[in-house]
Amino acid sequence: MNDSDTPVSRWSDLDRPPLNASALRRGLIRSGGLWTSLDVVPATGSTNTDLAGRAAAGLAEGAVLVAEEQTAGRGRLDRRWTAPARSGLFFSVLLRPGPEVPVRHYGWLPLLTGVAVATGLARAAGVDTALKWPNDLLVTVGGEERKAGGILAERAGDGAGDGAVVVGIGLNVSLRESELPVPTAGSLALANAVSLDRDTLLRGVLRSLERWYGQWREAGGDPALSRVQEAYAAGCATLGRPVRAELPGERELVGEAVAIDSEGRLVVRTGDGERHAVGAGDIVHLRAAG
Repeated sequence: MNDSDTPVSRWSDLDRPPLNASALRRGLIRSGGLWTSLDVVPATGSTNTDLAGRAAAGLAEGAVLVAEEQTAGRGRLDRRWTAPARSGLFFSVLLRPGPEVPVRHYGWLPLLTGVAVATGLARAAGVDTALKWPNDLLVTVGGEERKAGGILAERAGDGAGDGAVVVGIGLNVSLRESELPVPTAGSLALANAVSLDRDTLLRGVLRSLERWYGQWREAGGDPALSRVQEAYAAGCATLGRPVRAELPGERELVGEAVAIDSEGRLVVRTGDGERHAVGAGDIVHLRAAG
């Protein structure tokens, strides 16, 4: 396997050098730490799919799989996620929360990951990353909110009964305006990040995820005790604004997003004052009247 330890041409694109897998391992893998292995591959269809396959074979918790290019990356509802090679961070991690965390709390893993990514990027890139419920990462470009990344958490059936979960993260780093898949997309470069060094950014995000995940697991997955619920609400751009929830079955719900409940659901208050907990669906941020 070519894991980018010795790239064929390290200087083929000075703006987008390959990741240094050896340096990343030295900086992240330590005795007693969460991260146990880290592989960088030149290209793959989906890091989530690949890592889920390895999980089924009994791979240890803390495995990290990074792709320099992802040709069939998936978001929620099987939406495609593609970007030029080495223009972003496309990686998945394998987590096994264990019996101390009830399965009912697993729904917090993508939200927890959002908090970790936003916290890590604030330190490593100097970018204020907001969270759009449930799994989008937003940056501000020219005064507008734009999606720069997303998170996808999936159960990985391995027959061991220990609840393996693969969490995938896709983040646009150096994409230029002309390379954006849609006009509403963004990147750290367009948000004027102080650093676009992907090695630095990946280390920052993984160290932040290790802290938040450890805190959450020590609290038995309790979102309040671990302070994940509080942190998510503080960084969530969806709360306090009018939204349209596009629900399964072609249903819609329009109202104000007022809270994140204990199960990680978005609470929407409609015009009649009723509160509705939304657990699945697309959320559209609406402009306030006037």
